[in-house]
Amino acid sequence: MKLLIIEDEPKTAGYLTRGLGEEGYSVDHAANGVDGLHLALTGDYDAVVLDIMLPGMDGLQVMQSLRAQRDTPVIMLTARDQVDDRLRGLGAGADDYLVKPFSFLELLARVQAITRRGRAHESTQIQVGDLHIDLLARRATRRGRRLNLSAKEFALLAALARRRSQILSKTVITETVWDINFDTNTNVVEVAIKRLRAKLEYPGEAKLLHTVRGMGYVLEQREDEAE
Repeated sequence: MKLLIIEDEPKTAGYLTRGLGEEGYSVDHAANGVDGLHLALTGDYDAVVLDIMLPGMDGLQVMQSLRAQRDTPVIMLTARDQVDDRLRGLGAGADDYLVKPFSFLELLARVQAITRRGRAHESTQIQVGDLHIDLLARRATRRGRRLNLSAKEFALLAALARRRSQILSKTVITETVWDINFDTNTNVVEVAIKRLRAKLEYPGEAKLLHTVRGMGYVLEQREDEAE
C-alpha cells in the first residue's frame, strides 16, 4: 500500500516514513501544503497523513482542496487538542484525527483501519494453488506451512497476488513495493524475488513464482508444473 505523509517537521516526517516503511508501506513525503496537495491529487495513494500546521498552504486548505476532487482517506495530525480544531478538521473531510504527541502504534492502527475501509470491496483472502494469503493479518501459508516473510517480502508477495496471473515489470514492482522514484537499475528486485522464492517454494512443491524474461514476474499456478 502507498501512503503520503504531508509534514513539515523533519524529525516527525522521518520517524513516520521509517516506521511505516518497516511495516511494509511505500511512503512518499511532502514538506509543505502546496507540494502535498499536488502529490495527493496526482498520485494513487491508499491514505494520506496530513499535518494541519504547514507552510504555503495549511492542512485544512489542503483537505478542502483534496476533497473537491478525491476521496482518499486522510488522517490529520495536529498539536491542537481543542474540540473546535478537531471539528474543523473532520468537517473539512478528514477521516480521522490524531493529536501530537502520538503513539506510532496508534497511528499505525488508524492507518490500517481507514485503508481497510477504503478497500472494503477488495477480498482480504487470496488463494493461488496451495498458497493462501491473508492480506489483513499479513500472513501467508502454503499447505499449512507459514511463510516467515519480512515486511518487504510480504508486500512483494501481496503485490504479485493482487494481480495474480498478470506479469509485473520491475518498474511496477518498485513503485508498488518500494518508492515511485526507486532506481530500477539496481538488482533489489531480483534479490527480493530470490529471497521470496526460497521461502515460497520448498523442494517438491510446484513453482508459483515465475520469471518472464525481459518482462517481469508473475504469480500463478501452471498446470504443467502442478503436482
